[in-house]
Amino acid sequence: MPSITTFIKQYWLFITVFLLTAIATLSLWPAESLPQVPGSDKTHHFISYGALMFPVALRKPKYWIWITFGFAGFSGAIELIQPYVNRYGEWLDMAANVAGLACGIILAKIIEYLFLSNTK
Repeated sequence: MPSITTFIKQYWLFITVFLLTAIATLSLWPAESLPQVPGSDKTHHFISYGALMFPVALRKPKYWIWITFGFAGFSGAIELIQPYVNRYGEWLDMAANVAGLACGIILAKIIEYLFLSNTK
């Protein structure tokens, strides 16, 4: 596991920018053009934002907590923009996004405790 975490810590910025771009693109793409994916809409939001937060929480760059608030703000902005691109903005989506951010942090803490505390 440490080699995977080392990779994530080394390339956290690239991974984060890639995921942020993917989330923005898929969130603003017309809904009828998106492929059908198993699972609920809220589950997709939760997983997406958990994955977005995980590399940042694992690496913990300077001001990482402010990055978290930025992601939450980004989430709200996406929900406000969606009605203008033929999508539906829902505040429950933002709640799922914020829950995903929190779980991304918790997962990083668990990984750090279980796998990385012995390697320091």
